Amino acid sequence: MAKTARGKSRKISWNPPGVAAPIRGYYSNTVKVESGPLVFVSGQVALDARGKIVGVGNPAKQAAQVLRNVKALLRANGCGMDDVVQVIVYVTDIRYLDDIRDARLKHWPKGGPSSAIVEVSGLAFPELCVEISAIAAPKA
Repeated sequence: MAKTARGKSRKISWNPPGVAAPIRGYYSNTVKVESGPLVFVSGQVALDARGKIVGVGNPAKQAAQVLRNVKALLRANGCGMDDVVQVIVYVTDIRYLDDIRDARLKHWPKGGPSSAIVEVSGLAFPELCVEISAIAAPKA
C-alpha cells in the first residue's frame, strides 16, 4: 500500500499471484481506491508554462516535462504524484518506452499507478512524441 505524508493513502497498489509481474517497475497491475474524490488530469504534453515545446526530438526530456505538468496540476488540486492511480501514456513510437523510463521511475519507484502505453500516429503538434493523462485519488 502506498503511504503519503498526509497519512494513509486511499490507493492500494499490488500485483496479485496468478498473473505475470509488471514488465516495468513504475506501474502496478492493479490499483484499488477506497471511496472518495478523484482528480482527472487531461492528457499533458511537453509544453512549458509559456506554451513552448520542450525537448523536441527527445522523448526523455518530453516525458520529464509532461510529468512536471501533471505534478503541477495535481498540486493545484490538493494532491500529488503518490495519489495517481492510473496513467495512459501515448507515444508516437513504441520504442520510446525505455526512453521515458527514468522520468516515470522518478515519480513512481514502487507502488506505481496502473498503466497503459499506446502508440499513436501523432499528437497535437508534430514535434510532440509523448502525452500522458492521469487519474488521482487524493486523501479526502
